[in-house]
Amino acid sequence: MFLGWILVLIVDECIALSLGELASRYPTSAGPYYWSFQLAPPRFRTVLSFVTGWTWLIGNWTITLSVNFGFASLIAACVALYHPDFIIEPWQLLLIFYAICGITFLICAYGNRLLPAVDTACAAFTAVAILATLVCLSAKAEVGRNEVGETLGGYDTSLSGWGGFSFFIGVLPAAYTFSAIGMVSAMAEECDDPAVKLPRAIALCVPVGGVAGLFFIIPICATMPALEYILDAPVAQALPYIFAAVMGSPAGGLGLSILVLIITFFCSISITVAASRCTWAFARDKAIPVSRLWSRVDARRGVPIWALALTTVVQMLLGLINLGSSSAFLAFVSVGVISLAVSYAIPISTSMWHRRREVNAARWTMGAKVGWVVNVIAVLWIVFETVLFSMPQVLPVDEVTMNYAIVVFMGFMVLSAVWYGVYARKVYVGPPESDGIKVER
Repeated sequence: MFLGWILVLIVDECIALSLGELASRYPTSAGPYYWSFQLAPPRFRTVLSFVTGWTWLIGNWTITLSVNFGFASLIAACVALYHPDFIIEPWQLLLIFYAICGITFLICAYGNRLLPAVDTACAAFTAVAILATLVCLSAKAEVGRNEVGETLGGYDTSLSGWGGFSFFIGVLPAAYTFSAIGMVSAMAEECDDPAVKLPRAIALCVPVGGVAGLFFIIPICATMPALEYILDAPVAQALPYIFAAVMGSPAGGLGLSILVLIITFFCSISITVAASRCTWAFARDKAIPVSRLWSRVDARRGVPIWALALTTVVQMLLGLINLGSSSAFLAFVSVGVISLAVSYAIPISTSMWHRRREVNAARWTMGAKVGWVVNVIAVLWIVFETVLFSMPQVLPVDEVTMNYAIVVFMGFMVLSAVWYGVYARKVYVGPPESDGIKVER
């Protein structure tokens, strides 16, 4: 976890810096699909923008789904601390998930003016929670303390069946953590001076979150029990189980888990807001069926209420898949990361194709030489990351352990292609002009 975290911090910061340049040059809530439209050759810009937009939209929906469903799983795992024999049924987990979606919708719809304060409170509370976790785990360590080498560099190659390659399977949680950095661009039209503040926010996500994460990860790695005892953690959520074991009691585990639950709730609100803004932007550009409805904005509250409702309903419908197959649902979690990564790679690659001419003229730029190196690392990592999130976590593979992410991703792409061929090509002409930028149609 430690070495994987460091590796991901380096390569994901390259993605963040690359996106920051694009956001500075074209600050708009349309984000990646606007960047693709501006950078692509005139002959292909509309189609490429449509593909990028749908990829980005799918990523926003499914990554938000994964956060909210993970939140529900954590709640169920906390219940299991006191009732270890209780096996939660899929429909019970679904009801918890629906409750989270409903509460998040109400907060995002009717508490829009409070969201800046919520973000500030989240930052402060996260710092306090990390410090509390660090102190409590380090002080108690009921199951003993691991050696430094084991804490920072040890990993077991026998459990997954992947051998030495299991190290890369193990970086998936870290990669998932920073997969949504580009979603910040959806808030471009709700902040002042976005050409500077937006790229600065994107670029700082990784180092700030990365350093904070180290203070959370290291004490867990230093005090956690042996891996074979964690594999049977309820609802496949290891964290509450680890907390309880290290603290020596269910109450101690629950106390630390509540801190994580509160942070996850803050995250749920933030990522739902960003996903709804993405939905609104794409609907505004007539790229989604019934776009006139989804692009409406509640004038009194300043909220794209129907786009928020669509985002919530899509999550709730996709959540039904877990009733039939947990493997199918896990595919949607992977699809979230893959879709967002691909939507980042398209404009970054297109910018490189044009020798970075546009981003070199941005107010916030890395410069020609450093920018090339950073862009290349970002694209190579995205390609490798896409492969990683398409692979099964354990070997041998059967119909249960198979990762269907790439199948689901291609299914979404086929549906978007059908929609484009049937209707969208007649009305979608690309995103509108923004921030004084001239769009060549």
